[in-house]
Amino acid sequence: MPSQFHARLMILSLALAACAACAPNQSSDQLKEKTAETTATLKRDTKAIAEGVKEGLSRKESVNLNKASKSDLQGLPGVTPQKADRIIAERPYANTRQLVTRHVLSEDEYAQVKDRVIVTHPL
Repeated sequence: MPSQFHARLMILSLALAACAACAPNQSSDQLKEKTAETTATLKRDTKAIAEGVKEGLSRKESVNLNKASKSDLQGLPGVTPQKADRIIAERPYANTRQLVTRHVLSEDEYAQVKDRVIVTHPL
């Protein structure tokens, strides 16, 4: 997923392009060429960021309730650090629905994560 780093990189690229455009010793042809190069680079970078966002949104990796780390659980929609701790404290689970029956998550919260959680029985 794109981070603030990518956003800052894009802003920096635009700033550098603006500075290059202000250089007093460049001819109009040089300026046009430099602008075209910067624009092409920016388009390519923007496309890569958009593809990363699309991939991140479509990624549906399953999280095993009986084995997942706190940070893995927090990666689920709506799962706060406190809820992740509660999920861990209530282990082991026989099925994912126990998140609701044990009052760990509400029905609405469960609806957000049910397609991304699984249960395998501990050894």
